[in-house]
Amino acid sequence: MRWSIISRVVALSLATLSLAAPPTHELVGRSSNAKEATFDSKAIEKDAFGRPLKPSTFNGQEVPVLQDIDGEKLDTLISKGYWLVEFFSPYCHHCKAFAPTLQTLYELYYTSPPVTPSEDTDPSTSLNSFTRYYDFHFGRVDCVAFGSACQAHEVGSFPTVLVFKDGKMLKKSVGAKSLTEMSEWLEEVLESIKPGSRPKKGLKLPKVGEDHVEGYEAPLGKSKADDPEKGTQAGLKQNEIEDELEEEVSKGKKSASSKGKDKTKKPRPKAELNPNGRSVPLTAEDFLSKVTTTRDPWFIKFYTKWCPHCQHLASTWHSMARDMKGKLNIGEVDCEAEKRLCKDVHVHGYPTLLYFQGGERIEYSGLRGLGDLLNFANKAVAAGEGVKDVTAAEFEEMEKTEEVIFVYLYDHATTSEDFEALERLLLSLIGRARLVKSKDEKLYKRFKVSTWPRLLVSRDGKPSYYTPLSPRDMRDFRKVLGWMQSVWQPIVAELTAANAKEIMGNKLVVLGILSRDRADEFIIAKREIKNAALEWIDKQTQAFQLERQELRDAKQLRIEEAEDRNDQRALRNAKSIRINMEDIERKEVAFAWVDGVFWERWIRTTYGISVKDGERVVVNDEENHRYWDTTITGNPIVPSRTSILETLPKIVANPPKISPKTTASFFGHIYFTLRHAFASHPVFGSGALVILVVVLLFYVRSARRGGSGVGGGMNGNGALNGGVMGEKKGWGTGGFFQLPTGGNGKGDGALGGLLGNGAAEKAD
Repeated sequence: MRWSIISRVVALSLATLSLAAPPTHELVGRSSNAKEATFDSKAIEKDAFGRPLKPSTFNGQEVPVLQDIDGEKLDTLISKGYWLVEFFSPYCHHCKAFAPTLQTLYELYYTSPPVTPSEDTDPSTSLNSFTRYYDFHFGRVDCVAFGSACQAHEVGSFPTVLVFKDGKMLKKSVGAKSLTEMSEWLEEVLESIKPGSRPKKGLKLPKVGEDHVEGYEAPLGKSKADDPEKGTQAGLKQNEIEDELEEEVSKGKKSASSKGKDKTKKPRPKAELNPNGRSVPLTAEDFLSKVTTTRDPWFIKFYTKWCPHCQHLASTWHSMARDMKGKLNIGEVDCEAEKRLCKDVHVHGYPTLLYFQGGERIEYSGLRGLGDLLNFANKAVAAGEGVKDVTAAEFEEMEKTEEVIFVYLYDHATTSEDFEALERLLLSLIGRARLVKSKDEKLYKRFKVSTWPRLLVSRDGKPSYYTPLSPRDMRDFRKVLGWMQSVWQPIVAELTAANAKEIMGNKLVVLGILSRDRADEFIIAKREIKNAALEWIDKQTQAFQLERQELRDAKQLRIEEAEDRNDQRALRNAKSIRINMEDIERKEVAFAWVDGVFWERWIRTTYGISVKDGERVVVNDEENHRYWDTTITGNPIVPSRTSILETLPKIVANPPKISPKTTASFFGHIYFTLRHAFASHPVFGSGALVILVVVLLFYVRSARRGGSGVGGGMNGNGALNGGVMGEKKGWGTGGFFQLPTGGNGKGDGALGGLLGNGAAEKAD
């Protein structure tokens, strides 16, 4: 009986194995074709959702595995650029059904170049790749493993797809959608990133799960994943061609096939820029085909016909277009006719002047005279030629005409990725400063550079260095550009309408009020201000280094003290102290000069100074609307190194040792004084605010009692006769500071509502 049961179990097992085993002819086929065996093994390597565990192939290009994101690192990862992240559950049936759709969407967009490439490129390194062009990435988060991360982003159902921009949610899709719906949804996001860069009808979509778009043909010599037979034949054919070429080359002959090969590698001829010397009207379709999807440079005006400023600019714009014939494409967009395009480009005022090249853009915010526009356009043309490689002698010649030059020093080990990151910076520097590169050893010695690559700026011959040195920091576009923006002004810049906000904002500015009419005095005064600026920078640099050394010494002292006591906990804490000088608040000091004749009215009304009385210097604090124009002795500050350097430390001191003057009104001065007090002494400021509220409540009650006829106040009229300084009865109108009254008895002034006139008027 027992043996019969055992025999039945054995028979059943054999039957199961025979059903599970593949047919004999399939095994033979696999063993006879190694390439097919490799392909089939790859197809089997998928997870429970049917997603590949190894890099897949789409349209003949390798696609990395869709990134699984650690929930604890999610916020850090998505803090830069654009991220499409799927939040899913491994137990969700809808997620499993949606997985192939998302995988196909990812493969399709990862391999789609934004601009039609002229030759084969690697999408992982090419600047023309989808990822690099849009700074767009894909990932997924398992909400079972990382529930807190999903909860933090308010994911309530699965699957949920979120698009983030620099860590902030931009768009949301809940539930399993079709490939068409997801593509349309994603196209809207991409269009908002690069307006005009997407085709109107979207991309041609494959079937879900396919590894190519319909109509795609694998290039010669490369096998298609779904047709190894054709790939093998194509490879054999390519080998035969190469053998024939080798025979012909060995005979010293040039075959027709080699000429054909050269033709395929020949770069496309560049279209002539602005051949007719005119401004080209652009529609949305023109903008897509001529500007967005090409690398040609365009300077474009966005305008409306009813805008007076646009009408005044029209003749100047066309004159500039004539002068830029054969150099730079000039265009214009009528925002009345192309409202959608102007909205996508984020045009908020008219006219708006934008420069486009290679999918990037910058806005021109300078003066709109013909000379100003031509100056910008010529600098844009120069930037389009790429970063110039210079020698030490050429660099010295440039310093004679350029006040600010960024220098990228490199050596033989500098990679192509470093140079590509450098080229991206050119567009942002147009009209600001020059950017060059060099491997001249004389410049190494001059700037004391011993590590490469190194980025620095030379302003009037004085270098300032970009301190981060790691490859990642050197290629970080935002970080490098942020540093450039902090140093791209000359040491002593001329204050103009275009740069006034940048120079004056959030810093103390030593402003020389000069006159070009007195040529000799102008040259001397400007030289004195520049010498004062250089000496001040040297002193600040020495103070910075001294302060950093003191912090390092203090850290070392803690470490030695912990070692002497054998206190391991204190030792770990001491070693973990990070000395970050950026955390120490310092009031930045800048130097500039202004044409006192051209800006005579503004200078007179703001500072009460006339350049006719001679050159003067003021120290302006725009943030607090105050300034200083006298030394500690009460004499005017003049364009002298001694006068400036003796006065500046007393102004920078906290609190300043010289009383400032204000550029604000009476009530504005009170507001900025209180704001400065709160910022400098938050505890004192909070206490003063509490006291102020208590006093206000006290006088409100007194006013109400006085209004009810109880007593006569201090002078018999009730409620202190309308407050502390009020002229009318009742607290509501007078407040603490009664504004000048007109015929109707009500105060006027900028802050009247806040400091006395906002409350309802109380009857006597």
